Amino acid sequence: MSKALALLLTLTISTACFAADPATILLGGDELTAGIPGQGPLTLEQIKSWLANEKNHETLTVELPLGLNAGANQISIPKDNPLTRAKIELGRQLYFDPRLSVDQKVSCATCHAPDSGWAKATQFGVGIKGLTGNRNSPVSYNRIVSSNQFWDGRAATLEDQAVGPIANPIEMGFTHEECVGALKKLPGYVIQFEKIFPGEGINIKTVGKAIASFERAVVTGPSPADYYEPLYSFEKIFKDELADLDSFKADSPAEFAKYEKMKAESKAHPISDSAKRGRELFFGKANCTACHAGANFSDEKYHNLGVGMEVAKPDFGRFEVTKTEADRGAFKTPTVRNVAQTAPYMHDGSQKTLEEVVEWYAKGGHANPHLSDKVKKLDLTAQDKKDLVEYMNALTGPFPKVATGRLP
Repeated sequence: MSKALALLLTLTISTACFAADPATILLGGDELTAGIPGQGPLTLEQIKSWLANEKNHETLTVELPLGLNAGANQISIPKDNPLTRAKIELGRQLYFDPRLSVDQKVSCATCHAPDSGWAKATQFGVGIKGLTGNRNSPVSYNRIVSSNQFWDGRAATLEDQAVGPIANPIEMGFTHEECVGALKKLPGYVIQFEKIFPGEGINIKTVGKAIASFERAVVTGPSPADYYEPLYSFEKIFKDELADLDSFKADSPAEFAKYEKMKAESKAHPISDSAKRGRELFFGKANCTACHAGANFSDEKYHNLGVGMEVAKPDFGRFEVTKTEADRGAFKTPTVRNVAQTAPYMHDGSQKTLEEVVEWYAKGGHANPHLSDKVKKLDLTAQDKKDLVEYMNALTGPFPKVATGRLP
C-alpha cells in the first residue's frame, strides 16, 4: 500500500465521524432516542402531533460514529423495514414498556438496560416471577452491524430476536397473541401502528420491526481507542517524516495540520500508556483479533472456548441450532466495545471481571474435544494482562441518551 493511499484511509477513518449529507443521520447522538418532546406519560395529543409531522416518516440514511464506521459495509437494515424517526420512537416505547409481559413487570430493558451497559449486571437474565435461564443477557447495542442474534444465533434477524423473549415462559411469559391483544387496548399504540404500518397495524411482526428499529439506533460513540487509532496509523506510516517535524511541516503543511488535529483529538480523549501497550497485545501476541475482529470487535462467528464444558450436562450452544458436531459448545463472539460496562462475562455469566476473562484465555480455556483451534495458551506477564484490560477499558464510548419513561 502506498503512503498516499494509507494516508487517505487513515484520514477517512479519522474524519468520517460527521455525516456529510444533511439528509444523513449520524447514529450515536440523542436525536433518535430522546423520545417525543414533553414530560410525563405520552398523551394522545402529543402522539398525534408527532405523527402529523411528515419528517418523522421519511426513510433515514444513517452513518456510524468514528471507529464503528469502519464497519459501514456490515450495516443491516432489511428492505421491508426501513428506518424512520417515528418507527424508532415507537420501538423505544415498546422496548421500555413492561406491559409487553404477562405480569406487566418485565420489559426488554429489564435484561438489556441502559444503566447496565444495555445488558444486565446479573449472571443470568431475570424474567417474570424472578425466573432465570442459564445464559447471561447479551448486549443490545451495535446490533445494526450484527447478523444472527442470541448467543446461539437462533434468530436470523433482529426482528425475530425482538419478539422471542415476549413468548419465552421464563422471560416475559406472554403469547404473541396475548401481547398483541394487550397493545390493541392502548389507543396511543393503536394510532402509531396504524400510521407507521398502514394496512398492517398491530401484529407481532410489526412489533418486532419497531423494536428492532430502535435497537439499530443504539450504538457506541467514539472511544479513546478510536481517537488514538488514526493517530497510531499515521505515526506508523510517516515514522521517518515525523522524525523531523520542522521539515515535515515545511514540506507537507496540509498533512502536518491533519496530524496536529489527530493529536489534539486524541489528547482530548486520552488513552493511557498501559492501554497503548494493551493495543499492541490485543492485535499481536495475545491474538484477541482471531475472534474479536472488525469495527465492532466481533467476527460474528461461534467458538467453543471451553466455558461451562466441565459440567455433567453442558450447554451446547450453537449445536442445538445447527446439530453440526463442530458447533458443540460454541457461542457467538460478543463485541468488546464498551465491554467494561457489561459484566459479568461469557455466555453463562461465570466470569465476573475482565481480569478473569484474560486469565481464562491466558490458560488456554478448558480442554474439551471441540475446543476452538483459536484458543491457545498465552505467554503473558502480569503487566501484559493489566495492559489488555486497560485497552478494553479504552474501548468504552458514550451511549446516546434515551428516554425510558415516556410511554403511552
